[in-house]
Amino acid sequence: MPDETLQMLPHSLSPSGETVTAKATVAILLSTFNGEKYLAEQLDSIAAQTYRDWIIVASDDGSEDSTLDILERYRHRFGQTRLRIIKGPGQGFATNFLSMATDRSISADYFAFCDQDDLWHPDKLERALMWLEHQPSRTASLYCSRTRLVDANGCPQGFSPLFDKPPSFRNALVQSLAGGNTMVFNRCARELLMAAGNVSVISHDWWFYILATGHGGQVHYDPRPAIDYRQHGNNLIGSNTGILDRIFRIRLMLSGHFHQWNDVNLRALAPQIELLTQSNRVILERFSKARAASLPVRIKTMLRSGVYRQTLMGNLGLVAAILLRKV
Repeated sequence: MPDETLQMLPHSLSPSGETVTAKATVAILLSTFNGEKYLAEQLDSIAAQTYRDWIIVASDDGSEDSTLDILERYRHRFGQTRLRIIKGPGQGFATNFLSMATDRSISADYFAFCDQDDLWHPDKLERALMWLEHQPSRTASLYCSRTRLVDANGCPQGFSPLFDKPPSFRNALVQSLAGGNTMVFNRCARELLMAAGNVSVISHDWWFYILATGHGGQVHYDPRPAIDYRQHGNNLIGSNTGILDRIFRIRLMLSGHFHQWNDVNLRALAPQIELLTQSNRVILERFSKARAASLPVRIKTMLRSGVYRQTLMGNLGLVAAILLRKV
């Protein structure tokens, strides 16, 4: 029999113990691929959420281990209507996440991306909805947060970089603000992803940050971690913390990878120009022009675009990349 405590409930408990009326459903978009080692812990952390009105859609990208067996076990525990298992496109994590985000058969009031190997803090969804529910329903609104880093055994290892500059399209063009594993968003933001379609991009979270800010949406970066981001040998994306990690990122930027990533993002963005505000179209035009210009024009036009990264070291790396035509 399914665990009755995990069925849809009309109320949830806040961390203070106060009863909070739950009026909205959150669809948790879980991407899985050979995730047997940590998947059960992640699902348990979802079950422990103080905000109870959630459903899970798990898109499996062709697992050959016991991932599907674990999902089936939890579907029996949660109930058939609370955990839906679908076949992923088999084209990598970014495409898998975007395939769920653009799937009209998945209906909810809010949506959350979910990796298979993290641990959600119990109040993750509650905190995200406390902000989202105060945003206009017709505004694309995206919540994201800092993360606490843990090792393969779940032991704390520090935190992801703390960003304090405002989220914006000028930042999004040259930097991803937060991991998709922290993102929770409203229907309007989801409609924005659907309008763009399941495009080929470097990462779904960076792409979403570009789209949301370019459209004039609201992005809230929570400096308080909402998840434990597990660091292990199979991570697809690194933590970007510590001096060595940041130096490595700058080296990638100057090696030409950053230029290639921007090529991919700009190709994906080109057909979506109508989704951008007029002012952000101007920023995009200046940024694109500067990338191919001679050095004097490149510096002048890039300055006019106003692009920036979140940290001093990141901005120093950006300046070097601009001078070396690596943007």
